[in-house]
Amino acid sequence: MENIIRIKKAVFYGYHGVRSEEQSVGSQYEADVDIYTDFRYTSKSDNLNDTIDYQRVYQFMNKLALERKYYLIESVALIIADQLLINFPRIIKVCVRVRKENPPLGGVVDSVEVEVVKTRDELETKNV
Repeated sequence: MENIIRIKKAVFYGYHGVRSEEQSVGSQYEADVDIYTDFRYTSKSDNLNDTIDYQRVYQFMNKLALERKYYLIESVALIIADQLLINFPRIIKVCVRVRKENPPLGGVVDSVEVEVVKTRDELETKNV
């Protein structure tokens, strides 16, 4: 059984981008995460320890986005997806979307977004 916990529009400030001004001035980013898990144990216990603490997930994502500069938001999304699967064993599958607000494209664009979908099986296969 798969159930979903969604975190929408998690906002963080980061220094990601190919251009030097993006890495020195920074920009606002948003992330959405769909966490696929199983609520079977949670429904019986009603205990936070039997589910995924989305406050911890948000803090974890924010830390990952800020601890290092990346050229590509694709890299940011992949790192978040991999690390969530590694550090939160109750996650079965994760979908991570990262948006760069007002990207410097030479025109008016609200945002650019990438999406990564990864399962625990894909992670384990990658690490073998």
